[in-house]
Amino acid sequence: MTWHASLKLDYTRETERCVARYLHDGPLRILQSLYPEGDSVCHNVLVHPPGGLVGGDTLDMHVTVGAGAHGLVTTPGATRFYRSEAGLATQQVHARVESGARLEWLPLEAIAYNQCDGLNRAVFDLAPGAEMMTWDITALGLPAADLPFVQGTFRQHLEVSGAWLERATLSATDTRLMNSPLGLAGHRCMGTLVFAAGSAIASERTERALACARDLLEASPLRLQAGATSPHPQILVARVLSPITEPTVALLRQVWAAWRDCLWEVPGTLPRLWNL
Repeated sequence: MTWHASLKLDYTRETERCVARYLHDGPLRILQSLYPEGDSVCHNVLVHPPGGLVGGDTLDMHVTVGAGAHGLVTTPGATRFYRSEAGLATQQVHARVESGARLEWLPLEAIAYNQCDGLNRAVFDLAPGAEMMTWDITALGLPAADLPFVQGTFRQHLEVSGAWLERATLSATDTRLMNSPLGLAGHRCMGTLVFAAGSAIASERTERALACARDLLEASPLRLQAGATSPHPQILVARVLSPITEPTVALLRQVWAAWRDCLWEVPGTLPRLWNL
């Protein structure tokens, strides 16, 4: 049996409060809105009750953030792409962020199990004056449980329309990619944090954000596998590689909190689930 689930999530600013409304079809839900930072930022938890995807499953999400609204979305656990026997398993999100709005799309990691056939696709459309942060954290196999990723394929697609497009095909049997110093160098977790704007980011903001990110990366034990750059006037990127998931997640959370502070003058208030 395959699962096909869809979700439409809309954020609007009503007076001084950001409000989330959603419609769903199939096993995909948004939990109660939370306001740990006050009414202006709405935190939501995205839940997929089956807990993972197999061949033929599709999760399809559409998000809009209205002018002046600020939504933050995370998940209670990893998205698990299990061994596939019936074709491609797909998780995809398409978000539209309007002028003056902010979106933080921060799901926990995607785990590519051995023999999976998966696609994790995210596309973001930003109006002039819109800004957002998102990350893509991918764990290949479960090395700590002695369940390595030795067969299968995992595909990634991360796009900010008109400014940034990154695609990857991670094949477990591609030893040059998986183990070469020019590839993953034997690491099995990779993380990318992106700050994106619908207009060019002022140079002083870019320099300040890169400086604070690089300070954190340089102070980390992962400093030789991490870096921060601005590959486009509308994009900032921080990247990390590590053998297992936890160090990458911890470091990207630090950079996310620092960018919140230096780019938005907003405290790095952790979603409640991250403290469990």
